[in-house]
Amino acid sequence: MSRTLVLGAGGFLGARLVEAALAREPQDEVVAVARDFARAPARFLGGARRVALDLEEGLERLLAAERPARVVSAAALARIDACERDPQAARRINAELPGRLAAWCAAHGARCVHVSTDLVFGGRPPRAAGFREDDAPAPLSAYGASKEAGERAVLAAHPAALVVRLPLLYGDSGGRGLGASDSLLAALARGERPALFNDEWRTPLEVANAAAALLELAAGELAGLLHVAGPERCTRFELARAVLAAQDPHGNGLEGAQIGAARRADLGLAEQRAEDVSLDSSRARAQLETELLGVRAGLDRARGRG
Repeated sequence: MSRTLVLGAGGFLGARLVEAALAREPQDEVVAVARDFARAPARFLGGARRVALDLEEGLERLLAAERPARVVSAAALARIDACERDPQAARRINAELPGRLAAWCAAHGARCVHVSTDLVFGGRPPRAAGFREDDAPAPLSAYGASKEAGERAVLAAHPAALVVRLPLLYGDSGGRGLGASDSLLAALARGERPALFNDEWRTPLEVANAAAALLELAAGELAGLLHVAGPERCTRFELARAVLAAQDPHGNGLEGAQIGAARRADLGLAEQRAEDVSLDSSRARAQLETELLGVRAGLDRARGRG
């Protein structure tokens, strides 16, 4: 029996990676690894074996015990404010830990797929079609800098590894209020009226769609850097309107009544938040059988209509 390890399995993406791994290779053993599973939805984790572990302390012990054929890692310190408060912790978790993982995989012949982010960019504008894999990173945040260091650590330790940069993710988080769409809906349910940036551009992707693409890539041999993102460039405000329109398909004016638009400069955030980190995923689309969905199709899929 082949074994797949999913690291960071308690998170928004990680839980959907477990779901995708179980669906893709039902005869394989899937091991879900997270610090804890207190909020991870059981419906995504299915029949995976769960291991609760602090990866900083126990990574090599875990790998030696499990001897996986492949590892897909979404483990990260992903909260931007937490990374700014403690950049050393961000570097340990987002850079040093992935390097340790890649070194073990290289030494033991295991497939290694490491998840990175579009926020390794931001310090300079993208090409018209978005950033390509060969564009130089220029992160603005401690989070982006730590993730970019992690990319370098992985590929230095294991040149046959694959580092996948993902964009802003949205979709069903299992009632946890995570991701771009569920966090918006949770804020509205609390009676808030969120203001979304209309001058911050991304290429968002539905989370289960991203997970399916990552598991397809884990089954292959592609190495190096790859951008896996949605085909549409839109602002955070435009994405929010699409989310609410999907919730309100009969056009009762829900989106216009409940959200507002904001500019980064008006909130003093123009230097800290990237204006445009759109990704060009043409290389991934040429490699993948999994279709990378646009926003409307992704929202329909997330709501069970696609």
